[in-house]
This record gives sequence, C-alpha cells and structure tokens, in this order.
Amino acid sequence: MSALTLRHEPGMGRSFTLSLLMHVVLATVLFLGVRWQSHAPETVTVDLVDAPPPPAPVVEAPKPPPPAPKVEPPPPPPKVVAKPEIALPEKPKPKPKPKPEVKPKPEVVKPKVDPTFDTRLKEQMALEDQARQERELRQLLARKEAEAARAAASARQKALNEYIARIQAKVKGNWILPQDIQGNPEAIFLVVQLPTGEVLSTRLVKSSGNPAYDAAVERAILKSSPLPLPADRADFSRELKLTFRPQDK
Repeated sequence: MSALTLRHEPGMGRSFTLSLLMHVVLATVLFLGVRWQSHAPETVTVDLVDAPPPPAPVVEAPKPPPPAPKVEPPPPPPKVVAKPEIALPEKPKPKPKPKPEVKPKPEVVKPKVDPTFDTRLKEQMALEDQARQERELRQLLARKEAEAARAAASARQKALNEYIARIQAKVKGNWILPQDIQGNPEAIFLVVQLPTGEVLSTRLVKSSGNPAYDAAVERAILKSSPLPLPADRADFSRELKLTFRPQDK
C-alpha cells in the first residue's frame, strides 16, 4: 500500500487499551474463583434446643364501621324564565243544548177479553170448513159432468162417423168412375135428406178438379137413396156433409 492509504483511525489506541484491561480483570476473577473452591469446607456446629412455645393467638380488634355514604345535595332546580304573558282571545262559550222534552208514555190499553170469542171462532171455522167442502163437491160434480159430456160427445162422434161411413160405403157401391182419374181427388157434397133417408138434394161444396169425377159421385149419391139410417135416431141429421175419395176404403 502507498503512504496515502496507511492512515490511523481516530480512537484506535483507546479501544485497544480498554480491551486489554478487560481481559486482565477476567483472568484474575477466574483465578481467584478456582482457588477459593480448592479449600476444604469448614465444619458447622449446631446446638439442639427445645422449640419455643407457640405464640398466643392474636385477637384482631373489631373493624370500625364503614363510613356512611356521603349524601350529595340535590342539584338546584333550573331557573324558570318567565314567559311573557300573551293575552289570548276568549273562546265563546257553547250555548247549552235544550233538554229534550220527555213525552209521557202512552198508556197501554189492554184489550177486553170477550168470553164468547172461542165459541164464535169455532162457529166461523165450522162455516168455512162447510163452505170449503161444498166448493170441493161442486168442483167434483163439474169435473164429472165435463167428463160425461166429453164421453157422450166422443160416443156420438164415433156413432156419427160409423153412420157416415155406412152412407159412403153405399154410395161407393153405386158409382161408376171415369177411367182417366189420377191420384186421390177429393169431392165434398152437402146432402139434404128426409127422416126416412130419402135424398132431397145434393150440392157440390168442394170440387175435386175433375168434373167427370164430381158428376159420377153425385149420380151415385142420388142412386143410393134412401140412405142408411143411424142406429140411434138421436144421431140423425137432416143435412150431411159427405167427403169422397176414390182410393179411400
């Protein structure tokens, strides 16, 4: 190294001296300690004596009572700041309501009890029952009369139909129809007869549309005089409306 780099650090000599001193002190302590441990231990003589009596029990003095808790005085009330008085308008006092008039209760008039009420009621019920029975009887008789009338009318119509059928059969047995008849034309004649069945007159009420057929039917009616009479003379009619169709049996 050059002379410029070999510079002594400041305090280097003091540090070295202090370190050497510490090493000397440490070596001296080690030496003295080893020498002290090399001597024989000294003999210790112990005298045995009786144990002293136990001490008297210590009586503790009573503890003083705990001090009373301090009562803190209450805080002073807050100061109330008086508000300025404001004059308020007086409210109008409500008018007293008129007391409702108490109407006296109407007296309840008890109906007078008629001692003959039950008797009259029974008589009225008996009359109503009798009237009801008479009404039902009249209705029953009316139904029976109506049924009898319907049955008589049905029987008379049946006998009349049989009577007319006998006349039509006799007329059909005496007619001679034309050959050019088409379909089943219908001709209706009004026949006037005597109680003996003799034909007085014939009149065409409804034509069949075939004059030859109508003429043949009229000739057959006149040829069939006297006409058959009904089984019951009450079914006889002076005028008969007779219908004829060639294909009817």
